[in-house]
Amino acid sequence: MEMKLYCVKGRMTPVAPFDFEQSLDFIGGFQPMAGEQMLAPRALTKTLAWNGEAVVFQIVGRGDVEKPMLEYTLYSAAKLSASAEKGVVSRIRFFLSLDDDLRGFYKIGLRDEKFAPVIRRLYGLHQVKFLSPFENAMWAVLTQRIPMRVAHKIKEELIERYGARLTVNGQEYRAFPEAAQLVEVSAKELNAMVRNERKVEYLRAVIEAFHGVEQDFLYHAPTERVREWLLKIKGIGEWSADFVLLRGLGRMEELRFHPNSLGMRAFEQAIGKVYAPNAKLTLEKMEELAGRYGEWQGYWAYYLRANN
Repeated sequence: MEMKLYCVKGRMTPVAPFDFEQSLDFIGGFQPMAGEQMLAPRALTKTLAWNGEAVVFQIVGRGDVEKPMLEYTLYSAAKLSASAEKGVVSRIRFFLSLDDDLRGFYKIGLRDEKFAPVIRRLYGLHQVKFLSPFENAMWAVLTQRIPMRVAHKIKEELIERYGARLTVNGQEYRAFPEAAQLVEVSAKELNAMVRNERKVEYLRAVIEAFHGVEQDFLYHAPTERVREWLLKIKGIGEWSADFVLLRGLGRMEELRFHPNSLGMRAFEQAIGKVYAPNAKLTLEKMEELAGRYGEWQGYWAYYLRANN
């Protein structure tokens, strides 16, 4: 018998232009989140951990790209306080980048003859982030030197063993655990899943660092200070730090190229598809192309990756 749930409904207004269908298409093809949500036309159902408890959120798209509106329903086992509801809604807004104003990006991009078709195809796409920078950092470590499918299997096991869960309308939803839920997990327990002592050491370092850091620092401190903090975590190198800044914290104003990184080859292909389909671009040329976009370099890269 399904337990009684508390339910809260409300509305969110994204900054236009915003196309929720573009967000759903991206989520559907984003391997790190594969199988972690339910997708339907103009609807997303997913869960997040809030103070150790699962909150399932359902988002339904209304309106249109120029006048968007989202309706949300939050489900929880215990009644959410007003501050908790506000915090959960804020997390969802950040996850879907609802407050990003893309007009400055589009102004530059539509003058770029080769990139303009990408904007027209993805018009209204706001960046979909990881649900938390902690999840992003854990994923960055998990994917080091192993195939993505193997990393995802370990992630699934972490969620299965330690994630909060909630059943809504007969469907169980599980959240990636918070750092506080993993801080007491021993290296031995982690190694039973990961089977790599060095990677376990790095995961433990990430867990402890994020358990101890103030959230206000992560979201509001200057980017370079946050980057320096990330680089002090064992197992987080230059690429991983920038990955978390971009995809976990939405710091899109600077794009750093890492020639030997895991994702560089795919990114080179994404740039080449648009700018040089029959030739290979040099690192200097790629940096020059990114530089044209100023504070929108991260969004330029995001759109290139989404242009598949």
